[in-house]
Amino acid sequence: MCRWLAYHGPSLRLSALLTRPDHSLIDQSRHARQNVETTNGDGFGVGWYGEELAPGLYRETHPAWNDLNFQHLADHIHSRLFLAHVRAATGTPIQRTNCHPFAFENWLFQHNGSVPEFRRLKRRLLFDIDPRLFPFVEGSTDSETLFYLALTFGLRDDPPAALAKMIAHVEQIKQAAEIDQPFNFSACTTDGERIWAVRYASDGESRTLYHSRHVNALRSIDGTYAPLPEGAAIVLSEPLDEVTEHWEEVPEGSLLTVNAERTTITPFEPAFS
Repeated sequence: MCRWLAYHGPSLRLSALLTRPDHSLIDQSRHARQNVETTNGDGFGVGWYGEELAPGLYRETHPAWNDLNFQHLADHIHSRLFLAHVRAATGTPIQRTNCHPFAFENWLFQHNGSVPEFRRLKRRLLFDIDPRLFPFVEGSTDSETLFYLALTFGLRDDPPAALAKMIAHVEQIKQAAEIDQPFNFSACTTDGERIWAVRYASDGESRTLYHSRHVNALRSIDGTYAPLPEGAAIVLSEPLDEVTEHWEEVPEGSLLTVNAERTTITPFEPAFS
């Protein structure tokens, strides 16, 4: 599986979260503590928002810890909202188009989890994508397919409803194929203004997900703290340090919404028709 992180708040250097903390996302790519795999070295990516409507995007296939170019960029790029992801492949090739986050217009999406037996379901799920969106599918992952299915179900108009419909659709296709393994979905999406994150699994045992607005959420490698800006929020697969009071776990079966004013958590269920 993978590790990912999302930030919303006052403009911040990418490195403040991705490379400098004690257990930064780059460190998690080598030493994940709450994941099935400890190493997530099958590519990585970051998408960030600046002055343009569409986000910037940097994705590479080699391990995140081995990209000096990215480490230099992270020290110089500032953003008020960004997503970042380190990948552990689950059966699809290691190629740039399979690295998260995925982008369409002003939207970004990243995912930790899997659609069970995706190769059996792939043709049906791809055919269910809106024909107007299908030409924009570039890679071969289940994650990108889920993103375009969510867009098909109305992500741009009502993200919570679209995510609930998309997950229900996958569950119904999986059930029709008599696949018993659980569908895991720990993911987030953003339109450049708000973040929506979902923690869901068919069996109620989804991948970990946390959030924080704690002023001391950013502990550096040397043990010092760089204060998290007032009004900022972090959503991520696992904490950036070992201090438990800095982080709140997102409950199983929940939708987390982040905007400039607040973070809210509401129950989440697939919207079966």
